[in-house]
Amino acid sequence: MGVPTFTMVDKAPQPVAPFSHAAEVDGWVYLTGQMPTWPEDPAKPLPDGIEAQTRRVMDNLIIVLEGLDLKLENVVQVRVFITEFERDYAAMNEAYRAYFPEGKLPARTCVGVSGLAVNALVEIDCVARRP
Repeated sequence: MGVPTFTMVDKAPQPVAPFSHAAEVDGWVYLTGQMPTWPEDPAKPLPDGIEAQTRRVMDNLIIVLEGLDLKLENVVQVRVFITEFERDYAAMNEAYRAYFPEGKLPARTCVGVSGLAVNALVEIDCVARRP
């Protein structure tokens, strides 16, 4: 097993806790869960509603992936955490689904949680593999 590298991506949102945006070892890239915060202004209010927050989170994941010379096509596994599971699951899925081409959906886990940092409705992390 190789030595892990830890990366912060300049254009990505600032961390809300002590972590790296990504850790990589042997071509496997583990992205920290992204929140629906704005990269250019962390003090800006979160987007309203689960659909807008899901899109902001996915866009933030793309920023981190691009900072590592990767794309969503390299993502093999995703974990989704939502605070209002019954209410928001279907709408989150609709927003999430739009980011992946037909037949190219990564493996995924989605769980309901009692709370998330910055009072977000959704957080998403993922694992990618270098080609």
